[in-house]
Amino acid sequence: MSSTSLPHPAARPRHRLGPQRLAAWLAARATAPASSVWAVIAFAFVHAVLWTAILTRLKAAQDIHMDVAEAYAWGSRFLLGYGKHPPLSGWIAGLWFSVFPVKDWATYALAMAVNGSGLVVIWLASLKVVDRRRAFFVVVMVALYPIFNFKGFKYNPDLLQLLTLPLLMLAYLTAFEKRSVVSGIWLGLAGAAAMMTKYWVLTMIGAIGLAALLHPERLRFLASPAPWVGIVTMLVAMIPHLVWLWQVHFVPLTYAGDVYSLSDRGRAAELVLGYAGHNLALLALPVALAALVLAWPPRFAFHNWRRGPNPGVNVGQAINVWWVQAIVAVGPPLGGLAFTIYMKTDWGISLFFLVPLALVAIPALRLRLIMLPRLAAVWLVLSLLTLAASPWIARREMAANPNGVTGYGARSQLAQQLTQAWHARFGTAWPHVAGFSEMNTPMTFYSPDHPRPFTVPYTAEETWGSGLSTLDDLKRDGFIGVCDTTDNRIASCEAWMAKQAPHAEPLVMTTQRFFHGLAGPAIVWKVYIQGPGR
Repeated sequence: MSSTSLPHPAARPRHRLGPQRLAAWLAARATAPASSVWAVIAFAFVHAVLWTAILTRLKAAQDIHMDVAEAYAWGSRFLLGYGKHPPLSGWIAGLWFSVFPVKDWATYALAMAVNGSGLVVIWLASLKVVDRRRAFFVVVMVALYPIFNFKGFKYNPDLLQLLTLPLLMLAYLTAFEKRSVVSGIWLGLAGAAAMMTKYWVLTMIGAIGLAALLHPERLRFLASPAPWVGIVTMLVAMIPHLVWLWQVHFVPLTYAGDVYSLSDRGRAAELVLGYAGHNLALLALPVALAALVLAWPPRFAFHNWRRGPNPGVNVGQAINVWWVQAIVAVGPPLGGLAFTIYMKTDWGISLFFLVPLALVAIPALRLRLIMLPRLAAVWLVLSLLTLAASPWIARREMAANPNGVTGYGARSQLAQQLTQAWHARFGTAWPHVAGFSEMNTPMTFYSPDHPRPFTVPYTAEETWGSGLSTLDDLKRDGFIGVCDTTDNRIASCEAWMAKQAPHAEPLVMTTQRFFHGLAGPAIVWKVYIQGPGR
């Protein structure tokens, strides 16, 4: 009688999912040609979902930023431009909110959807320069960049550039590689999409042009059809917007010149220094964390650097990245000094996403496979800690800034009160709201009627309304005017109301936000209700 000898249970191999096995699995998926794209898409999706939850909790005590409300208002009508900016951010907001509810969390989801999509495009662009191992490392570094998490809460044209400019860079690297008509068409379309986001992208377009001229292989690229087809395609794609720009007498350029030009060169220098310091501080976090991961354990730190050829880096394409990043890092601040421009720190949001790729593409850097799961673990731990701490952070921020009118001014509460007031008087949907853009667009977002905004000009020279409502619309349909008594422009607001709605019903309303026992500022609003056809 035969018998079968079974191994002792302790001798059987165990396939428990421990940290090392999980790290090996992630590294394999992130670098295998068949699975790497799905690994990046999954990472970007998890990042977007996780940070949507974090931002929703972090901002629970606040209304959405007025830039986000403005983008929502623009999306209510698909125009070829919106006074201050080209139309793409408004179009995307309109499409987004045709699917998602008009809620605060949906605005943070929109911002993170843009950032998550940007991560995927940055990975695709990175593959033109480095191998899959380095490209995934770049993506995780970018995800640690505060612009793609903490500071990425505010959907506006600046944030949308984190998608359109990586697309432009991907198209340029592809055109530089293939030098074909088709790649030139894609380059032109990407350039048009970027231009339809914000005219500020001319900085990146100019940097790409200079990089092409400075590249050692410039003659091969310039002798191909790609750059010239790209230029023609971009101009053709921009024709409808250029016609609109002509029809409105180039009002967005007037807006930029009037709002951001300075006469004090010393003040311009201070702002340039602030711009540089702010953006360097934001970059410090992902660079420092990546450096710590690379330097651990310390005995291997010097093994990460070695001279000689590196098959993981396409040096020709890396030169493009180095030139473009160097030009957009140095050019705008120098331009701000030369032309005495009010340099906003937010203008740097879109200009430094190439820094991780520029660093990882250094040929002397030898990136070990274990670095990928280690940096991903750092990202995950920091994200989960932030998620857990977000309610405490929200309370602490409000306690530290209880009189912050912009963040805690309870505009959502006012929108509900004004909606009820209009319904009680006229029994119809509230059609229009007039006020400065900080006041009127939040009413558009938070009122269930979503009245279209009319921007009250601060001065007679201010001509850059959104185009969503006209004075004739206000007179025909009626409107509610809103003036914030805490705003230093209150006199201009009241004067406009007296001129345009002399027979309006005046009201005074007070709003105040309460959050977990904390009180926000009590704001007194002067309200003017003008009925239809008056």
